[in-house]
Amino acid sequence: MTTPFARTRRMGWWYVAEHRIRAMRNYIGSFFIIGLGSPVLYLLGLGAGLGVLVNERQGAEAIDGVSYIEFLAPALLLAGVIVSAAQESTFGVFGGFKWTPIFLGMRDTSLTPRQIVTGFTVGTMARYLPASAMYLLVMYNFDIVNGWRPLLLLPIAALLGLAVSLCVMAWVATQKDDRGQLSFIERFVITPLTLFSGTYFPLETLHPGLHWIGWISPLWHSVELGRLVSYGSEQHGWLTLVHIAYPLALIVLGWVLSVRHFTKRLQS
Repeated sequence: MTTPFARTRRMGWWYVAEHRIRAMRNYIGSFFIIGLGSPVLYLLGLGAGLGVLVNERQGAEAIDGVSYIEFLAPALLLAGVIVSAAQESTFGVFGGFKWTPIFLGMRDTSLTPRQIVTGFTVGTMARYLPASAMYLLVMYNFDIVNGWRPLLLLPIAALLGLAVSLCVMAWVATQKDDRGQLSFIERFVITPLTLFSGTYFPLETLHPGLHWIGWISPLWHSVELGRLVSYGSEQHGWLTLVHIAYPLALIVLGWVLSVRHFTKRLQS
């Protein structure tokens, strides 16, 4: 007979994830409104609105060989992932230590810091993956994508979300007090990355001195993968491997650092 302690030692990460998912029920209404409303507004405003001007000036297939809305749509989906993942892992993690110290309560159970980190990260996926699926549904309804390959945008979104969540979590776990630095992530890291990661225009159109931002940005690597599966953008095979390997490396690094910082914080 399996004891509760044994189940916790084996499945503790899932209990943490379940707790996080249940907590999201408090804003599930706004989640569906934003999840369906945002892609429609963004795709109409930027794609069908700004896109008309771009296509008129540059030609209908002047941006990576496709229309502007086809170029933009996968990037908007993934930009939404990076924002949601960062928000959940900023205030959610800090709150778990400081405002509503649920992590301290978990410390007094048989849960390990490793399980807490893994479970919380998996739980945050419940926010950005369903939103990504709704975004993708709108893209299909707008006839921006077709076939089965664009469905690969969902695992790409998961890869990006995990990389961002764990890296942000590793930093937030070291913060003892909120002096405004939590907003630093969104204002001075996430927002610039969405602007300089080839989201709204190809990275090559930026000044060469700014190309390094794209290379260190998990969003740019994910956007390049997204465009590959959405409309078959041309890229070298070795570069595709880099686009996959870079977020994976960030996931491993972020997870190791997060576990280390959680362990130190919970044992102090």
